[in-house]
Amino acid sequence: MTKTPDLLINNSILYRATQKYYDKRLEKFNIGYGQILFLMMIYENEGITMKELSRLGSFDKGTTTKGINKLESIGYVRLEENPHDKRSKLIYTTPKAEEILSMMYIIRKDWLQQLMKGIDGEGEKLFNEYLDKIVHNASNEMNDVDVRFYGMQKLTLLDYPGKMAATLFTGGCNFRCPFCHNKDLVFLPESLSEIQSEDIFSYLEKRKSILEGVVISGGEPLLHKGLEVYLRRIKEMGYVVKLDTNGTFPERMIALIEEGLIDYVAVDIKNTSGKYAKTIGLDQYRLDAIVKTVNYLLEDHVDYEFRTTVVEEFHDVVDIEEIAKTIKGAKAYYLQNFRDADSVIEEGMHSVSHDTLLKMKEAAEKYLDHVEIRGE
Repeated sequence: MTKTPDLLINNSILYRATQKYYDKRLEKFNIGYGQILFLMMIYENEGITMKELSRLGSFDKGTTTKGINKLESIGYVRLEENPHDKRSKLIYTTPKAEEILSMMYIIRKDWLQQLMKGIDGEGEKLFNEYLDKIVHNASNEMNDVDVRFYGMQKLTLLDYPGKMAATLFTGGCNFRCPFCHNKDLVFLPESLSEIQSEDIFSYLEKRKSILEGVVISGGEPLLHKGLEVYLRRIKEMGYVVKLDTNGTFPERMIALIEEGLIDYVAVDIKNTSGKYAKTIGLDQYRLDAIVKTVNYLLEDHVDYEFRTTVVEEFHDVVDIEEIAKTIKGAKAYYLQNFRDADSVIEEGMHSVSHDTLLKMKEAAEKYLDHVEIRGE
């Protein structure tokens, strides 16, 4: 019977054999398979950060931290303050490491020669080509994230302050605000057409000389854990990125900001705490996540704004004053008067009068220096 190749088994055997080989050869240097790749990557990229190491090698944060801690404890790497980001460190090899690194490369070469026994030059070339393709396919699978875009505004002068931008709309939202004018993006009817990612990136590539930024809106973009992949590609094109969010996923927002993938954040503050659940169309809602988002942005890690869509059925002057008190010290707060449309989730919503809007602005200015009425 012909044996059918089993990638899972073969991959396991290769991994274990490689691990045992490196652990044995590296034992006298007091390191093992878990550290050699980090050491070589640092040597080839002096001054790299842990985040960059994790990204280059597709390591999780814990694995990277453990590897660097080991290398630092035995004196093979040193960490320095990052003058551009106090939250991260720059990693360098030490003279002690440089004494052994040439041997590391010899050990690596010896293992490759062991693996290539019985394979001629042409076979080795084909192997490397196929291996590159396999790794590429595996990386694509890792990055195959469930983010769907259902709308694109190709040019806006309003959505990103001071920038000519395009706006992309993700589907799905964890709120059901009755006055939301993007009903289809919340409920995603079967007839709603998805915009293919490659069409989006093709457009952005062609407009690099015209557009400056990209706005990611929704729906609620941070529902999608894999948004990072898209943002990274957009940033690689040279665009600045603005995120519109309801503030309910602070950890995801913070991670994207600290990765340098978001340049501006706009958070919708729906109402005061007592009216929040009703305003977002839910029976009850805890504000812990939104409070965390607000507090982080108030620390001024990134450009930001807060905004409230004012609806007669949900807001009065006292509410706006209370919201302003909650975000006291914020850079900017915008009041947007509700506008009715066929796409609104619930019929019968109304805007407030212009005089009421002005009173709301005056009330907010008791606590905030920069309050504007937007869209009038």
